[in-house]
Amino acid sequence: MTDRPPFRADIVGSFLRPADLADARRRFADGEIDAEALRAVEDAAIADLVAKQVDAGLRVVSDGEFRRSWWHFDFFGFLDGVDVVELDHGIQFQGVQTRPRGLRISGPIGFSGTHPFLTHFRALQDAAAGTGATVKFTIPAPTVLDFRLEPENIDPAVYSGRDAITDDLVQAYRDALAAFYAAGARYLQFDDTAWAYLCSEAELAKARERGIDTDGIAERYATLLNRILDGKPADLVVTTHVCRGNFRSTWISSGGYEPVAEQLLGNTAYDGYFLEYDSDRAGGFEPLRFLPKGEKVVVLGLVTTKTGELEDAETVRRRIDEAAQFAPLAQLALSPQCGFASTEEGNALTEDQQWAKIRLVVETADAVWG
Repeated sequence: MTDRPPFRADIVGSFLRPADLADARRRFADGEIDAEALRAVEDAAIADLVAKQVDAGLRVVSDGEFRRSWWHFDFFGFLDGVDVVELDHGIQFQGVQTRPRGLRISGPIGFSGTHPFLTHFRALQDAAAGTGATVKFTIPAPTVLDFRLEPENIDPAVYSGRDAITDDLVQAYRDALAAFYAAGARYLQFDDTAWAYLCSEAELAKARERGIDTDGIAERYATLLNRILDGKPADLVVTTHVCRGNFRSTWISSGGYEPVAEQLLGNTAYDGYFLEYDSDRAGGFEPLRFLPKGEKVVVLGLVTTKTGELEDAETVRRRIDEAAQFAPLAQLALSPQCGFASTEEGNALTEDQQWAKIRLVVETADAVWG
């Protein structure tokens, strides 16, 4: 048992949107209801979600990202100087492409106190009051903005190129951490696809086509993140989730963590790492040898969110034992492999199947760690 997150049984963050919430978002988009009416439905859905997470035995609760359409664009689009724009293409997953959205830098990048995610966090904190659960709030990692940004979408009147945005991006995230901390946040997570793409030769090739210098990019990203995390309050836990893509139960990249493990696990100042290990696309547990001995935790994503089929508990326990050959069991934990709905469309499973997987995580963690 640990009183400091990540917990032995933890979550990545997003949950399937209930039908009434999905309907309210559609009606809002169509102009049938106003923002206040939508917010009332969101508030009720999040209160119900918090109760269900606690009832399932979790010591941590999220808002399921219920107020978001995308796991990343919603946050980025409210940064100063960053716009979400229409492109002529989406992001290509296996057999399906996302809606054609991208990012454009149109002014100096910054984080202001009016960012709506601060309001979303406070509302989640209120919903969780009295439950005894720790509130977890997720935002996309700065590396995602860097990795996905297409060079023609940087206004040359503002920045001379990709490298020129770094200082302002770092300061924006330092300001974000300070603002969330002042609002009461003690557990934040940076969701990150970039590190997983660095493990894929196919995705590295695409990055080079976007004008990214991939030589030494893992070291550059570790430095960028450490500049943000340097000096954060000791009681603010910041973790990361490394994702290979999660859209309607599909994925983007394949490749084990070996190419980035030394930089990611050994040289970044995160308190914990949520690593996908639900398929052979993630490779073996050998890269966990780079986890420094101490308080850092790797949360093993052994329970997939991409299908409804429930994993065998003994198989999950056996895989935890295998991981413990490369990192101390005391520095390991368990979670679903990803969120259940990284975009509002959600993955291809039912809510009942979702909660069965959460209970499996909780029960297995109790059996392994007590």
